[in-house]
Amino acid sequence: MSEAQSIPGWRHVYSGKVRDLYASEEPEDTRILVVASDRVSAFDYVLSPGIPEKGALLTRLSRWWFARLDDVPNHLAEGDIPAVVADRAMLAQSLEMLPIECVVRGYITGTGWAEYEQNGTVCGITLPAGLQNGDRLPEPLFTPAYKAPMGEHDENITYERVVELVGAERAAELRDASLAIYTRAAEIAEEKGLILADTKFEFGTDSTGTLRLADEVLTSDSSRYWDAEAWRTGTTPGERMASFDKQIVRDWLASHWDREGEPPALPDDVVERTAGRYRELIERLGA
Repeated sequence: MSEAQSIPGWRHVYSGKVRDLYASEEPEDTRILVVASDRVSAFDYVLSPGIPEKGALLTRLSRWWFARLDDVPNHLAEGDIPAVVADRAMLAQSLEMLPIECVVRGYITGTGWAEYEQNGTVCGITLPAGLQNGDRLPEPLFTPAYKAPMGEHDENITYERVVELVGAERAAELRDASLAIYTRAAEIAEEKGLILADTKFEFGTDSTGTLRLADEVLTSDSSRYWDAEAWRTGTTPGERMASFDKQIVRDWLASHWDREGEPPALPDDVVERTAGRYRELIERLGA
C-alpha cells in the first residue's frame, strides 16, 4: 500500500484499503479527516494501479447522499477541508465505531446468492424456493456482517449474533435505521432509472451515545447499482446485473488470478472501463 499523503496540520493515524484517516494536530480538535484514495481493492487485496479520480467520485457521491439523508444523524463535522484534498475528503466527528457492517439486500446476488444456492437461506434467513441470481427479494433483508480486522475476511452473521455483540436495543436500532435508509435510497435511485440492489452501512456512536451514520454512504464501493431497464429486459445474469462499480475488476481478477501470491497488475482497459462506470453512476444520479 502506498504511503499516506502528508497534509499540513493533520497527522496520519490509519489507512484502510481505500481511505486514510488523519487526526488534527490541534490538541483541542477531536475531528477526523477522512480522505478517500484512488486505491481499488478486490478479494481483500489492494490492487494496482488505482482508478483515476475514484477518491473524488466516491466522496462526491457520499456528500450527495448525506445531503439527501439530512434527517439521519451522521458523522459529518463543520470546518474547512485542506485544499490539497478538498475534492476527496470529509471532516468527521470522532466516533466509537460499531463492529457491524449493516448490509441490506433488496435483491439476491453475491455472497447471498452463494449461500442461498447451498442452503436456501441468507445469513440464516430462510427465503422462498425458486429464486434466480439477481431476483428481487420479497422484502429488503438486514443481513449483517462482523467487521474483521484488516487483512481478514468479514463474516456474515445472524441478527442474534448482532444482539450478542452490541445488545438488543442497539441491534434493533441498527437494523431499523439500515432498512429505512435503504428503502429511501432505493426509491431515489429508481427515479433515476437505477436499481439499488444492496448496500452496506457503518455506524458509530458519539459522546452522548447517539447512533450516527458514518464512513462512506451509498457509493459504488459500498453498494450495487444496476440499470433498471437492463435488469428488466436482460436474459443473462451479466446483462441483468451490469453494475456501476468495480465488478469489472473482480471479473478480470477472477479469470486471471488463482488467489495465490500477489495479484497481477490491472490492465489499462480494465482501469479505464471501471473509471467510466464510476463516472456514469454520478451522471445518472445527478450527483
